[in-house]
Amino acid sequence: MRKLLVLIFCLNLFGVTQQVAAEENKTVDVVLIGGGIMSATLGTYLHELEPTWTINMYERLNGVAEESSNGWNNAGTGHSAFCEMNYTPEKADGTIDISKAIGINESFEISRQFWSYQVKNNVLKDPKSFINNVPHMSFVWGDDNVNYLRKRYAALQHSTLFRGMEYSEDTNQIKQWVPLVMDGRDAAQKVAATRMPLGTDVNFGVITHQLVAALSQSDKFTLNLKHEVRYIKRNADNTWRVTVADLSHDGKATTVNAKFVFIGAGGAALTLLQKSGIPEADGYGGFPVGGQFLVATNPEVANQHLAKVYGLASVGSPPMSVPHLDTRMLDGKRVLLFGPFATSSSKFLKNGSIFDLLHSLNTSNIIPMIHVGLDNFDLVKYLVGQLMMNDDDRLATLQEYYPQANKQDWTRWTADQRVQIIKKDANKGGVLQFGTEVVSAEDGSIAALLGASPGASTAAPIMLHLMEKVFKDKVATPQWQSKLEEIIPSYGKKLNGDVEMTNKIRGYTSSVLGLNYIEVEPEAN
Repeated sequence: MRKLLVLIFCLNLFGVTQQVAAEENKTVDVVLIGGGIMSATLGTYLHELEPTWTINMYERLNGVAEESSNGWNNAGTGHSAFCEMNYTPEKADGTIDISKAIGINESFEISRQFWSYQVKNNVLKDPKSFINNVPHMSFVWGDDNVNYLRKRYAALQHSTLFRGMEYSEDTNQIKQWVPLVMDGRDAAQKVAATRMPLGTDVNFGVITHQLVAALSQSDKFTLNLKHEVRYIKRNADNTWRVTVADLSHDGKATTVNAKFVFIGAGGAALTLLQKSGIPEADGYGGFPVGGQFLVATNPEVANQHLAKVYGLASVGSPPMSVPHLDTRMLDGKRVLLFGPFATSSSKFLKNGSIFDLLHSLNTSNIIPMIHVGLDNFDLVKYLVGQLMMNDDDRLATLQEYYPQANKQDWTRWTADQRVQIIKKDANKGGVLQFGTEVVSAEDGSIAALLGASPGASTAAPIMLHLMEKVFKDKVATPQWQSKLEEIIPSYGKKLNGDVEMTNKIRGYTSSVLGLNYIEVEPEAN
C-alpha cells in the first residue's frame, strides 16, 4: 500500500512539473503590457481582425485604467484642435499654420468611428457613460492675443473640419457662453473667444474598462492584474520571452513566449523598450512631468459652467501645461477642473519609483538628455516657477479664468505622470519631442508607444498606424482591409476638403454616440 501511495505521489508530482513546464513554455500570439487605453484599443482591433489569436494583457496594478487613462488623471478633452491653440502656431510672417490642427482633428474623427463601431456591436455600452458634448472654447485677453485668435479663427474656416465654429469679441455674447469666465471681469479688458459646439468630454477610463471587459468574454484573451513585466528577451526563433512577476504571490516569476509584444505601459514603456535590446530604442530618453488640478465638486459652481475653456500656454511650457477650465463628467456627476500645475518627480508613473528616471539612463541617451537640458532653459524656468507656487498663487491663476473663484470651493488633485520623449538629433545632439511616437523592431515583432499628448484621444488612429507599421502584410490583405473599412468607414480617406465625406462620417458617429451634429457647408467663394 505504501509503495502504491508513493507511486501515486510521484506521478502527481510529475504531472504538476509537466504542467509548470508547459506554462513556462506557453506561447501566445500577442502580449500587451499595460492595462490602459492604448493596450485595450490595440487588443480590441486585433481580436476583431484575428479572432483566433491568443492575447495576454499584463497590468501591474489592481485594475485597468489606473494611470493616465483614469478619468481623474487627465483633462478628458476629446482632443480635436477646436480649442488647443498650441496646435495652430503663428508663423514668422504672421500667418497661422493649421496643418497640425487638421491632422489632430482627422485623428479624433477616427477615434469617434472606432467607438461608434464598438457601440453598434455592444462592446461599448451607453455612449453617455463615456462621451458627452461639452463645447470647446479658446479664450484670450489683450490686443496681441485677440488679434492672434481672430486670425486663427479665419484660417480654420478654410478647413472643412472647423466650420460651425463661432467667434466673438462681444463680452455679452461670451458671458452667455461661459458666465463664470466673465462675471467680475474688468469691463475694460479686451477679450475674444471661439466656441465649437461639437466639442466633447471623454472618460477614457470607462472606455478602457468596457473594452477590456468585452475582451475578457473571449477564451482567447487573458487579463493578468498585479503582474509586472520585468524582462523582455528575444528568442532564437524571433519570438519574445517575457518574464512576469506575480505581485499577488510575492513576486513569483513566470514566463510566456509571444509572437508579438506591445509595450503600452505609459511612462514605463521607455525602460521596458530599452530592456528589449532592439537597436531602434537607442538614443531615446524621457523627461517626466507631473501635474495637479484644482477641482470643484460643488454643484452650485460646477453647474454654472459648461465648456472646456483653453488659454495660451506660458513661454517654454510643454503643451500639456496649457491652462484650461474644464467641465468634466466623472463618477456620474459634473465637476470642474482647472490646471494643470506642474509638479516635480523622477517617477515615470504616478504609482512608479523615484528611481525611474535614473534607471532609464544609459550610454545611448545621456548625451541627448544633457543637450536637451542645456537647450531648454525656458522649460526649466517654467518648471521652477510652477514648483514655487503656493495655494494663493494657484488661486490667482484660476481667477484669470474665473474671476470670482473662492478658495473654499477648490481642492488640489494630483493627476498622472507624463514622460516627454527625448531623442538623438544630428544637429542639436538631442531634442525634446512633444506628442507620441511608435518605436518598433525592424521585423515588427515588438513595438512601444512613447510620449504623451494628445494620447488617449487618438488611441484608435495611433494603434491603426502601429498595425500598419508592424503587420504590413496582414494590413494589405483583403480580409484586413475589409474589416478595417467596416470599423473605420473613412479608412484610407481624408475628411478635410471633402464636404460630403465629412458630413457623412460626422452624421454617422453623432447618431451612434448621441452627439451634436452640424452640417458642413461648402466654403464661400
